[in-house]
Amino acid sequence: MDTNLSHHASAKILTRKEDGIGWLTINQPEKRNAISLEMWDAIAAAADDFAADDSVRAVVMHGAGGKAFASGADISEFDRVRADAAAQAEYGRRSGAARRKLENLRKPLIAMIQGYCIGGGYAVAMMADLRIASTDSRFGIPAARLGIAYGRESLERLVALAGPSIAKEILFTGRQLDAAEALACRLVNRVVPAEQLRDTVTTLAREIARNAPLSIQASKVAIDQIAGNPAERDPELVEELNRACFNSADYAEGRRAFQEKRAPTFAGR
Repeated sequence: MDTNLSHHASAKILTRKEDGIGWLTINQPEKRNAISLEMWDAIAAAADDFAADDSVRAVVMHGAGGKAFASGADISEFDRVRADAAAQAEYGRRSGAARRKLENLRKPLIAMIQGYCIGGGYAVAMMADLRIASTDSRFGIPAARLGIAYGRESLERLVALAGPSIAKEILFTGRQLDAAEALACRLVNRVVPAEQLRDTVTTLAREIARNAPLSIQASKVAIDQIAGNPAERDPELVEELNRACFNSADYAEGRRAFQEKRAPTFAGR
């Protein structure tokens, strides 16, 4: 299925572009798609590439192999890249830069989840705007079983999705949830049979890709600010993006298409 792939990080991060969709594959299935520092660098490069390419209207990220979406950090490299405080600081700088590129991507980001989506893996999935999961997916944040604390930004997203009471149950117990429970707790948008997952996500991404990019961008930024940290809200940016929609050629095209009873063709300008 994945043809015409660009190779980064020894082929552990794969990208391709097709029908307005940018696909980002975490390709380390032998380690449940744990993400190494080199892979974070490749994710950052992929996010930059998708952001700069006007032909890419939506991005889908997923894990290879069907057994796991992602598993957070690749512990096997800790002796090398997180051996002391200075190394840890550099690790945090580079992995954090990649996370911010995903978080700040102005295009819709969809997480296609099959198998385990646990701990740091679910933190990655929460960076997406939408999460579509297969019925055989499993979710959990086992921080309390490891004696560690989950990151503040990830907790902010979890509370925004599930609410404080469900977030506390997930964190306090550390137990795994099946796909039906995850859907009930609003951890995912939709659950479908595994054999329908790719087609469902592709159809959803194409539907999004047909809509007006500036309108979607304005909605994404505004909703993220409403749901996120109040201290980081920027009403002027939201207003600027709203004005850009009403001043756009796409708005004129949308009006014309409505009057002519045809599907609009949006250019993102």
